[in-house]
Amino acid sequence: MDIIPKSNVVHKLAKGKLLTAINCVAALSIFFFGYDQGMMGGVNTSYDYYHNKMKFGHPAEDGTPIIDDGLMQGGIVSIYYLGTLMGCLAGGWFGDRYGRIKTIALGAAWGIFGACLQTSAMNPTWMILARLINGWGTGILNSIVPVWATETAEHTSRGKFVAIEFTLNIFGVCVAYWIEYGCNFYKGGKTGFTWRFPIGFQIAPLIVLLIAVFYFPESPRWLVKVGREREARYILGRLRGEDGEDMGKAEAEFQDIRNIAELERKTASRSSYFAMLFGIGSGKLHTGRRVQLVIWLQIMQEWIGIAGVTIFAPTIFRTAGISHSQVQWISGLNTITYTLSTLICVFTLDKIGRRWTLYWGSIGQGIAMFLAGGFARLGLDNAAAGNVTAAKGYSSGAVAMIFLFTATFGATWLTVPWLYPAEIFPLEVRAKGNAWGVVGWSIGNGWLTLMLPIVFKALGEKTYYIFGIANVITLPMVYCLYPESNQRTLEEMNLLFASDSWWVWECEKNFRILKDQNPELVQAAQRGHSVVDPETGLPVTTKRQGSVSRGMSLDANALNRYQTDDAAVEKQTFKHEKY
Repeated sequence: MDIIPKSNVVHKLAKGKLLTAINCVAALSIFFFGYDQGMMGGVNTSYDYYHNKMKFGHPAEDGTPIIDDGLMQGGIVSIYYLGTLMGCLAGGWFGDRYGRIKTIALGAAWGIFGACLQTSAMNPTWMILARLINGWGTGILNSIVPVWATETAEHTSRGKFVAIEFTLNIFGVCVAYWIEYGCNFYKGGKTGFTWRFPIGFQIAPLIVLLIAVFYFPESPRWLVKVGREREARYILGRLRGEDGEDMGKAEAEFQDIRNIAELERKTASRSSYFAMLFGIGSGKLHTGRRVQLVIWLQIMQEWIGIAGVTIFAPTIFRTAGISHSQVQWISGLNTITYTLSTLICVFTLDKIGRRWTLYWGSIGQGIAMFLAGGFARLGLDNAAAGNVTAAKGYSSGAVAMIFLFTATFGATWLTVPWLYPAEIFPLEVRAKGNAWGVVGWSIGNGWLTLMLPIVFKALGEKTYYIFGIANVITLPMVYCLYPESNQRTLEEMNLLFASDSWWVWECEKNFRILKDQNPELVQAAQRGHSVVDPETGLPVTTKRQGSVSRGMSLDANALNRYQTDDAAVEKQTFKHEKY
């Protein structure tokens, strides 16, 4: 058995402090992810970049970039998402095989390499290759970091911790915009420094991540999966506590994990990406359905409009009639409100749940997009008619709707599509499952960023209506197909998706039946998350606690359930030892 190094923070920190430290390290990766996305908005408007090096545009008399080759501009941006698609598949496989910590380190190292290549790019071919490599590193990190975060957090506060991480994600977007805004004042924004420094800046958090992650504990759930149970039990004890009112929590969760790991091995026979996509050999685990759900949730996250707003914000504001001199400043201000809005999700996600968070987000975002399109059209019409005062008023209205959209998105749709894939997949393939979510994000982003320069040029402000319609579509989609994962343990997800029906109401009905039939799988979820008797203060003992049950099933209609004599089952318990 591997011994946890003495330098690991798990020996020094416990409970809330340990969880906070883990999420700070995870946030470095998410910060890099946000920074890298927001960075291209300013890079695309840098004179030396689009005119001298990439040669896909020229400046107008007032300095506004005129794009001559929209396909080249969109291609350079979108090739990054081909890299994330390949990287996430590699990261998911590597993460399930070699662990979460090693995969994070691999992604950070790969990202550093790609960022160095981007910073030194001299022509379109060089930049395309660099973006592809950088995307590969981002894909690896995105496939594994949310998994590591959710597997260490408690089910009652899982959403809050991931929401905090994504506050850092948008803070990364914000930092990127303002660094680029400041660089524009260096020598009139005409030199390579204007775009090379912002690209190179992302190397700093990746270096810190690469070094720091080796001092943090591995996911206890992955350790159970590979048979390193004593390490897993120790880490769980440090994460949940062992004394007072915390007594028994870690043990109950540990037994849940062991039981579900055994059940998954019995239920599913295939775990390749191909088998997962089509649900081959997954039995009652229905991994194929889960894969489809997370892919389309991520695709719709981009189609509701955020991909366009994040990457092409300057283009969007110019479409609304804003002058070139004001575009960068307004775009940067938008990222500040965007960052602040993410704090709403921190306090609401675990209270109202994933589904209601998506509902109110879709409604607010849809209204904002339809109004933005209308105001932008009125502003352009009045400007053409010479009515300057009215044109400015309508353009300001369009900008306000873009601000409202990004604020609503930050409070809702930003976090859930990343949290949901990390929650709902079986332990045996959780990293691969989360990777499928990144595949959907890569497809949605790559598709849109390749098309948007052409779409904006052809449709102008009517592009907003497409985004508005996408928001409307998400309402019945979430209501009918996406079961609630809030306040449920990761081990309960297999029960939630065991129904043969896709409909949420059937899944919930089946879940209630299976929960009663399989008490061995939900010990940590009893009475919220308490497994301590409120009168005696001692750990609650349930049937087969401390043992791996042999009669578990995901079939709610099974007539003959395997019965096991408790006395005949070898009882396996693990003390909270120090390594």
